[in-house]
Amino acid sequence: MQASQINRALDLMRETFIEVSKVWWAFFDWVAVVDWRKLAVTWLLAFVFFGMMNTPEPAVWYFFLSFGIKVLAGGKRRAELVAKDATLKAEVATLERRLTEAQMAALQAQVEPHFLFNTLALIGRLIETDPPEAAKVHAHLISYLRSSLPQMRSSGGATLGKQLELSRAYLAIMQARMKERLQVRFEVPDFLGSAPFPPMMLQTLIENAIKHGLEPKIEGGTITVRARVDGAILVVDVCDDGIGIDLHADDGVGLANIRERLQLLYGTRAELVIEAPPGGGACASVRIPYQMMEGA
Repeated sequence: MQASQINRALDLMRETFIEVSKVWWAFFDWVAVVDWRKLAVTWLLAFVFFGMMNTPEPAVWYFFLSFGIKVLAGGKRRAELVAKDATLKAEVATLERRLTEAQMAALQAQVEPHFLFNTLALIGRLIETDPPEAAKVHAHLISYLRSSLPQMRSSGGATLGKQLELSRAYLAIMQARMKERLQVRFEVPDFLGSAPFPPMMLQTLIENAIKHGLEPKIEGGTITVRARVDGAILVVDVCDDGIGIDLHADDGVGLANIRERLQLLYGTRAELVIEAPPGGGACASVRIPYQMMEGA
C-alpha cells in the first residue's frame, strides 16, 4: 500500500513537472517573439496589480526574468521559431503541391481513356473509308502517346517545347475528327522551346478551347497558340474564335486545377487570365516567371 502511494506521488510529480515545463517554454517563446512595447505594457500592469496588493516582489521577479530572457536569448530563440515556422510552411506547401499533382494525374487518367477510345474508333472508321488518313491518325496517336506518357510520369523538367510537341499531335488528331471545322496556328519563337513550363497546362487550355469554344460552333473555327516574353514573364496564350465565354461564370475543373497549380508552384508571381476578345471567342493566358533551362 505504501509503495502504491509512493508510485502515485511520483507520477503526480512527473506530470506536474511536464506541465510546468510546458508552461515555462510557452512563456519563454512568448517573451522571445513579443515586441518590447507590449512587454513593457505587461511590466506596468504587473507593477500596478501587485502594488495594489502590497506584494511588489512578483512584479520585480517577472520584470528581471523577462528582461533577461529578452536580452540574452530572445534573438536566438526568435530566429529558431521563425525558422521552424518557415520549415513547417515549406513542408505544407510541398504536400499541397504533391496533392495537386496527384489530382492532376487522376484527372488526366479520367480524360485519357475517353480521348483514346474516340481516336481508336476514328481510326477504325477511317480504315474502311480512307486507309491513308487512318495511317496518318495512327501516327499522330503514337506521337501523342510518346509525348504525353513521359510527362505524366515525370515530376520536373517539363519545357514549353515538350508541351508544344504534345499539343501538335493532339490537334492533328482533332483535325482528323473535325476536318475543315478546325484550323490551327502556332506563333511561338523557337528559342522559347527550352523555357520551363508546367506539364499538361497548355494541353488543358487547348482541350477547353475545343470543347467549349469550337465544337459547339457549327462552322468551327481556329485555335491560335502564341508565346512571348514580356519583361521577366513568359506569356503563353491559347485563343479561339468560337462561341465565346462567360467571364462571370465559375471556372471548370481544368481551369481551377491550373490556377491551383500556378499558386503552389509560383505563388503570386504567376496567373491564369481569361479574356473575351472584342472580335469574339476566348483567350486564355498562362503567365509565369521566365527562365531558360540550365544548359540551354
